[in-house]
Amino acid sequence: MLDKFKGCMLGAAIGDALGMPNESTSPNLQKMRYGYRRAYKGHPNAALKPGQYTDDTQLLILAGTLLADGRFNNERYAAALKELYTRGGLRFPDGSVSAACEHMIHGQPTSAGVKSTTAGCISIAIPFALAYSDLSESVERAVGACNVTHTHEAAHAAVSTLTVLIAHALNGSPDPIHLAERKASVEDDVLGGRIRNALMLEREGVDAETAVLKIGHDVSVYQTLPLSFFLMSRYQDPSDLLTVAANVGGNTDTIALICGAYLGASKGLEALPADLLEGLEDRQRIELLAQRLHTIYNRKLQQV
Repeated sequence: MLDKFKGCMLGAAIGDALGMPNESTSPNLQKMRYGYRRAYKGHPNAALKPGQYTDDTQLLILAGTLLADGRFNNERYAAALKELYTRGGLRFPDGSVSAACEHMIHGQPTSAGVKSTTAGCISIAIPFALAYSDLSESVERAVGACNVTHTHEAAHAAVSTLTVLIAHALNGSPDPIHLAERKASVEDDVLGGRIRNALMLEREGVDAETAVLKIGHDVSVYQTLPLSFFLMSRYQDPSDLLTVAANVGGNTDTIALICGAYLGASKGLEALPADLLEGLEDRQRIELLAQRLHTIYNRKLQQV
């Protein structure tokens, strides 16, 4: 299980770093290149080096560290997020996360969250799936944390769905994707329907380019999550999954992060390409955090 915890956290960061230079761009599935690279000159991520991650992994690490320290609550998470934003440390942050931080700066800490469907909060589902052995508790707490920045029901449904996906992948459930799709349908009819449609397109053999056009790739959870489900179902080879996810354009850093997290949670650390692990920013820090979350998970499991 520890191998899967490390794989999940590192896979998420790898996907984020691979998708970083293509964030907000058009799809590039005809001229894909494997591996890390820089964003084009003038891109909001242009200052980042190959292998560096974006705000998605920053939030994952922020929430995960508080959980590993046994200090997580919404107030501490909000304060840490506000501090990172205030000193200019957040990398090309989601607009809704930025708006929530501005609210906090201007004295609205208890009502900072924005009623938004963007996927800017979705990465924090991952450490909650790893820190809690009880699925209901992990979902409830992940949604509570999401509420710091996103108060829209669709964002909460997306966080719930990703938490369920990762938890079932970690535990070796027979069909984590189907179980997560069912959770999405319970939480939000529209999100569940769009994920079902994406999976139907995959079963029909629709190519990735057409799928991007039909599903969409923007920052909304209604496009980010369904496209991720299509890709996770279509590509079984780790390099193929990560490379395609990193080149779909739009919200590609978050899409590739979701795909990488699922890959690592399902197949473990050894499934991640060695060269991508070697070139990843903060690899040792992220791996240690995964190990600490595994300890927390086991401790809670023994208390059941």
